[in-house]
Amino acid sequence: MATFSEINYAGLARQVMERCEELGNISQSDAYLDRRYLTAEHKKANQNVESWLKSAGMKTWQDEAGNLWGRYENRNPNAERFILGSHLDTVPNGGKYDGMLGVIAPLTLIEMYNQCGVEFPFHLDIVGFGDEEGTRFSSTLLGSRALTGQWQDEWANVEDDNGTNLRQALQDFGLDFDLVSNAEIDTDGLMGYLELHIEQGPVLEDHDLPIGIVSAIAGAKRFDFTVKGMAGHAGTVPMPLRQDALSATSEMILAIERIATEHDIVATVGRISNKPNGVNVISGLTEFSLDIRSASDEQRDIALSDIFLSLGTIASQRNVALSSRQTHSASAVHCDEKLQAILKHAIEDADYTPFTLLSGAGHDAMAIADICPVAMLFMRCDKGISHHPAEAIMESDVEVTLEVLDRALRKIGK
Repeated sequence: MATFSEINYAGLARQVMERCEELGNISQSDAYLDRRYLTAEHKKANQNVESWLKSAGMKTWQDEAGNLWGRYENRNPNAERFILGSHLDTVPNGGKYDGMLGVIAPLTLIEMYNQCGVEFPFHLDIVGFGDEEGTRFSSTLLGSRALTGQWQDEWANVEDDNGTNLRQALQDFGLDFDLVSNAEIDTDGLMGYLELHIEQGPVLEDHDLPIGIVSAIAGAKRFDFTVKGMAGHAGTVPMPLRQDALSATSEMILAIERIATEHDIVATVGRISNKPNGVNVISGLTEFSLDIRSASDEQRDIALSDIFLSLGTIASQRNVALSSRQTHSASAVHCDEKLQAILKHAIEDADYTPFTLLSGAGHDAMAIADICPVAMLFMRCDKGISHHPAEAIMESDVEVTLEVLDRALRKIGK
């Protein structure tokens, strides 16, 4: 088995960067990176990655949900399995490393294992999930949910912006909606799941660290709110008699910000609409979104209760009607302590400082946590920028990450 000092991690890092660059050019838009689930570009990305998996000496297959798999096989076909992976889809106008790094880095490492004759006492699997972002059918984690048996029959008729439903999209991809249940994996002998991902935030950069260990993935809830007031002439309705939906909404947004700060959670109003939206018309109707997250579901829900109470009070005081609709709910996921310890020791052995942080973004690991222990390794990204063409990483950080990942994988199962 090759020793760590004999491995050219710098050369492997260069290869990772080149492969991410190649994948970053597969887009359904000529203007920016946009690769959505079950598109021709998704198929092309799967084909490219499959060729790299094969060159790494791995057995490959695509499951019934469109997820791409590679296996670095143990000689015993009944050996346990450990899974590495992330997603290959992107958001519109996205970056080259979100998701892709978590597939390309481990497969490049496994290619080195194959060349050096490194063996593991278990199957080492890589999965490139087909849908994590949810940008085509507005339901995130479709690919990883298929693995855990959470695929829903009612998704068949969910349509994209062009009116193509999920059943038809799968058929166009060469798959069958009615067979997606076959993508569910057997949990017997499933040791765990490790996902490498860019941080998508500025914490590691702020601490001048290349990598960090994720302790938990924040649980999130989302709501759509509607505030109904009374539209009127901007010059003729006295201020005390107004039912201004936009002014009420403004106060509500500030209340959300204040309560989130008090409870040490994050809450975001990211979308707002206003009607009639005229320069000389009092607002009669507004709609706004709320995204609220925390590593503690209890802490998040206590804050949410305070938010609803405060928004109701504001609506009453301003004589407007308030209604809401929940659009998303995901519980917080805490990463496995044993796997976190393995990552900690691997970082120390590579002569770096272990650092633990929370993931505020959602990941495929959230779904996989339903069936096995999960862990995440974050890598620094420039200014914390993600979901944007300016998303960038340093090759030297990839080099460090590959060494840490290598050291961690050799500790698993011992």
